[in-house]
This record gives sequence, structure tokens and C-alpha cells, in this order.
Amino acid sequence: MCKNSQDIICSNAGTCHCGRCKCDNSDGNGLVYGKFCECDDRECIDDETEEICGGHGKCYCGNCYCQAGWHGDKCEFQCDITPWESKRRCTSPDGRVCSNRGICVCGECSCHDVDPTGDWGDIHGDTCECDERDCKAVYDRYSDDFCSGHGQCNCGRCDCKVGWYGKKCEHPRSCPLSAEESIKKCQGSSALPCSGRGKCECGECTCYPPGGSRVYGKTCECDDRRCEDLDGVVCGGHGTCSCGRCVCGRGWFGKLCQHPRKCNLTEEQSRSLCESADGVLCSGKGSCHCGKCICSAEEWYISGEFCDCDDRDCDKHDGLICTGNGICSCGNCECWDGWNGNACEIWLGTEYP
Repeated sequence: MCKNSQDIICSNAGTCHCGRCKCDNSDGNGLVYGKFCECDDRECIDDETEEICGGHGKCYCGNCYCQAGWHGDKCEFQCDITPWESKRRCTSPDGRVCSNRGICVCGECSCHDVDPTGDWGDIHGDTCECDERDCKAVYDRYSDDFCSGHGQCNCGRCDCKVGWYGKKCEHPRSCPLSAEESIKKCQGSSALPCSGRGKCECGECTCYPPGGSRVYGKTCECDDRRCEDLDGVVCGGHGTCSCGRCVCGRGWFGKLCQHPRKCNLTEEQSRSLCESADGVLCSGKGSCHCGKCICSAEEWYISGEFCDCDDRDCDKHDGLICTGNGICSCGNCECWDGWNGNACEIWLGTEYP
């Protein structure tokens, strides 16, 4: 009864009496505590000032939670950004600071994990937006029974295996197809079921987001978001989108119809606008047209205003850059609405009915 999760009696910080741990607090300060004496607030004492958390925070179970403007393991460093910038970095997409599940310290969220001694935080994410407890029918920190054993927990939401549904994948779904047949039917010519943009159920795709019109097709193969730039403008305002490809109007060309065929600039004016800071035209990886760089089509991964970005630097999931659910912007994935993760692989948008 005195053993912790690692089978260590009283965490080697106390003695066991009749099934209960008595923590070693010989100096009488009470800094060692917990059911298994797992919390040692002496870890929070700053070596230089000999104060708990340097006098700039509070200690919980051996971890410092710093006041605004301070950070570090023992709150020993003062923040070098403004409070406004710190709050902006900590604000989640729904407008809440650290999703109301943590403390913002110098632009970084320190999440209120239910058990700071655990190896993996149940509450995590850049803005504490993920809560893995939501994936369990009955919460148990040390249980792996996520999504009723029939799915994968992604940022607090269950992604059910084929044949199961429900918020926690608790309901079986009857289907005449086998799991392999269902997935094969949802793949079509794509490498991923539903082109990585939808949910496969019994051989039929339901595209993300539910009820949306920009992602469609039998296997969600058409994605009209690909016709939008980072500002959401479709085909540069100079064309129409057809199954994820721009059909440019007369006088325009380019992947997003962003280049005019006629140019009012001189050759010298045009070249001066295409030169990068080191004076190289389009970084040596493209040609200049009317003051804008057109990156080499032979090197599909080259992008950027001066062809200075390599899209291969963007994160991949299942072999797809940004999982096909975002735009690679100079080495970083800019995810479309509802998607999250380094490679835009996690759906956090509207749930299916």
C-alpha cells in the first residue's frame, strides 16, 4: 500500500507505517509530502537566494509555477517580452489564455496537469488545448484504455477505428464490408483513405469539415482550399477553382493566377524587385516576371517570394506535406481551419453528429 507506481516504497523519501507513508521532514518544514511522499518542494529552492521559486512563484509537488514576467525551473529569469506579446502567444484559437487549463509564463503555457509527477501530461499542447482525459470513459491516470480500446486519442478527441463510433468509440457499427475492404474503397487512387481529408465509414467517405463545400468528391479528392492563398483569396481573384486547381481568366497565369501576362515594368525595374538581399535573382532557383519570381517547376519544393524556401522542410504525416490539410509556408505548416498539429494531422473542428 506504500508503493508508488514504480514499486518504490514511499518514493525513498519516507517510511511505511501500517500501509501509510510517513514522509521525512526532520527539519519540520513539511516540504516532502504526498500519498507516497512523491512531492519534494525542496526541488523548488533557488540555490542562490535560498527562496522557494526565487520568490517569484509558487511550488507544487516540486515544480515552480512562476508569476507573470518570470520563468525558468526556479523562476530565476525575468521575461524579455511585453505582457501583451506574452498573452498573445499563450492565447488558444478559441480566445482563452492557455485554454483555461494553465498559466502563461513569458509567452509559454505551463499546463495544469493533474499529476505533475507523471511522465506524460494529460493536459498538453502549446496553449494547453489538448486534454487526454476526454478520451477515457472512466479517468485513470495510469490506464491506457483510451477511446474504449477502439481508437486513437488525438489532442483529447477520439479517432475511432473502422467499425466503431461515438465520442469515446464505445458503439460498434455494423457493416457488410471487412475493415480492409472498407479502407480500400475509401482510398480510390489516393495513398490515404479519403485522401487524408475525411472519415471512412463502411467504404464511404465523409469529408472534413462536416457540412463544408470546399472539400468534396467520392474519396474527398477535391480540395478547393488549394486554390486559396494565405489570405484566403481564391485564385488571386483572377480565376475560378475546379477540384482544387485554378482555371485562370484571360491575361493571367500561375498556380494561383497571380501573374499578369502583360507587364508595365521595364526589364531593369522587374529584375530589381526579384533580387534577394544577396543580390541574386530569385535565389538562382527561378525566373523573374514583372517583378515577381516564378520558381522552377523542375524543383517542385522550391517556394517563397524569392524562391528561397524549401517545402521539404515542412512536417509530413503519412508521407504528405502538412497532411494535405494546410499550406507549407517557408518550412512551416499553416493549417486550415479545424486542423492542428505540426503537420496539420489532427482534426479539432466540428464533431460529426
